[in-house]
Amino acid sequence: MIQEATKEDGPEVMPLMHSAIGSIACSLAGVDGEEEAMDILAAFYEKEGNRISYRNVIVDKRDGKVAGILISYGGDDAEALDRPFIERIEQETGRTGYAITQETRPGEYYLDTIAVHESYQGLGIAKALMAAFELKAAKGGYDRATLIVEEYNDRAYALYVKMGYTEDGELEVSGHRYKRMVKQVSL
Repeated sequence: MIQEATKEDGPEVMPLMHSAIGSIACSLAGVDGEEEAMDILAAFYEKEGNRISYRNVIVDKRDGKVAGILISYGGDDAEALDRPFIERIEQETGRTGYAITQETRPGEYYLDTIAVHESYQGLGIAKALMAAFELKAAKGGYDRATLIVEEYNDRAYALYVKMGYTEDGELEVSGHRYKRMVKQVSL
């Protein structure tokens, strides 16, 4: 069943998020080690006002467990949602001028992260989460849903094309090349 995530879902959400974002976790946390980064991001998950807040997560629960996750937010909010990460990095390290690559644009509703637990793959959960994301975008007044996919991720790319997404340029994030994809959405 697809529903809004809660703070209590964090222990199940975070490993799925990590499986999807990999080294981007280090960029968000401003550290080199993925384990340390995920500890930092777990604390952000429980807070509001940042891109990975539980408030931006929908989950698919099966058998009382989180089977899949999707993190999304409006492109108009992207800079503000990244600000807490930058402020933490500046406070903790003294570094200034730290920047997080903007993966979305104003006026778009952005699919930041999607992941399905391996034991639940092949059941249509990713498609259902994406349909819920697109409905959320349309209800929020957005007419463009966007996402990025790593160039080598042929399986995800094929799913996005099947779901009606088309390429809209390229982007480099954390040293990796991504294809931007976009889809018109409406109620």
